[in-house]
Amino acid sequence: MKKPTLLLFILFSVVFSSCKSSKSVTNTSKSVSKQKNSIVKTAEENLGVKYKFGGTTKSGMDCSGLVYSTFQKFDYKLPRSSYEMANEGKEISKSKAEPGDLIFFKTGGSRKINHVGLITEIKKDEIFFIHSSTSKGVIISSTNEAYYAKAFDKIKRVIE
Repeated sequence: MKKPTLLLFILFSVVFSSCKSSKSVTNTSKSVSKQKNSIVKTAEENLGVKYKFGGTTKSGMDCSGLVYSTFQKFDYKLPRSSYEMANEGKEISKSKAEPGDLIFFKTGGSRKINHVGLITEIKKDEIFFIHSSTSKGVIISSTNEAYYAKAFDKIKRVIE
């Protein structure tokens, strides 16, 4: 009589566990969204920081330094250069972009990616992103600005 009881207990445990796991998927999705929002807010704490090639601190930072140091605070390990960052994650269309995604550009007539930003907001067909500009430091810009519209290359999702 003990074996059927044990079998029922194991079966019940498996069924109960599978119900729990489907609930945690929902929680994970919500926590990912919260984490992306926290990452955006952390990046925005650097607004106004001056541009410094190779910099990753409030005394100065470049575009990839901003993204690298922001994600590092959340234990995400990204490569240090924008070109290498562009190889991470999953490519996303503009219409599916979300705050927390990375946006990449080929600026100054470059044939390869040389600039990265972090998407902060989407309004209709306009994507806003925080980045470090060589002339203005850490600012928020838009894909509707002619310079960035022309230089746009792709969007990557590194947090899912």
